[in-house]
Amino acid sequence: MKLRLFIYLLCTVIVGGVSCVQSQNKIEQGNMKYNKLTPEEERVIIHKGTEAPYTGEYVNNKRAGVYVCRRCNAPLYNSSDKFDSHCGWPSFDDEIKGAVKRVPDADGRRTEIICTNCGAHLGHVFLNEGFTAKETRHCVNSISLKFIPQENKMIKKAYFASGCFWGTEYYFMKAKGVAHTAVGFMGGHVDHPSYEQVCQKNTGHLETTEVEYDTSKTSYEDLVKLFFETHDFTQTNGQGPDIGPQYLSCIFYADENEKNIAEKYISILQKKGYKVATMLKPLSTFWKAEDYHQQYYEHKGTTPYCHVYKKIFE
Repeated sequence: MKLRLFIYLLCTVIVGGVSCVQSQNKIEQGNMKYNKLTPEEERVIIHKGTEAPYTGEYVNNKRAGVYVCRRCNAPLYNSSDKFDSHCGWPSFDDEIKGAVKRVPDADGRRTEIICTNCGAHLGHVFLNEGFTAKETRHCVNSISLKFIPQENKMIKKAYFASGCFWGTEYYFMKAKGVAHTAVGFMGGHVDHPSYEQVCQKNTGHLETTEVEYDTSKTSYEDLVKLFFETHDFTQTNGQGPDIGPQYLSCIFYADENEKNIAEKYISILQKKGYKVATMLKPLSTFWKAEDYHQQYYEHKGTTPYCHVYKKIFE
């Protein structure tokens, strides 16, 4: 009996009162239901760890929407309060009223911020640094958050493969009218592929960049032109020094209109004397790559080694 009581108390202390009984997707705590966390999410959210700088999913996220707690889904931050502090973690100068609680950190020097609703560790808050007029910086772990984008009917997605997705994304994320980019894999026969699996060259996937663009500011045609102007579309075995089937040139089209636009520019290039190796394939499932691949050159502060911009079209 004493042993059972000890185990119960130990479990309560470790997870802050969360019941040891878990469902597949939820964890019961009293009358509350929390999202089930991965071991890495638990390390940060429950045990107050910190993710490595410039590795989080939302460091460079500039889309409009709301950031909610990964553990309990409580709204925490509006995207309008996010700013770039170049610190390596998402930064906000304000929170949704009452959503974030400040508590003295265990180190006695900093102020921890936690979700008011469930106590999840978010990060730390710093004052009087001069970043914004509010003189406040909530330094938050991406892994503690989930982002819910604001619906915008003017935003569409396009998918391009042109070698190493670090370099492909580098140019698209800087293009006019592009709201957001992500890198991942498309065209293969394995669900949820990892980068290591794709590098083994037997999953059928191509390294692919997802481009979210505002149709009121740019067009699919503009993106296709940029695609061809930023890589060697005549190379048949990869891109630059990156050799392998995952590095081939391809446009994944969503409909006949996109296919026709791609074919139009391939025809223009052929008339200019180019032997175009770019494939055209119908859109399939996009599997997002690991967080450390996202906006890679933005984090590293360097430029692509196998992608160079070359003006081709008028």
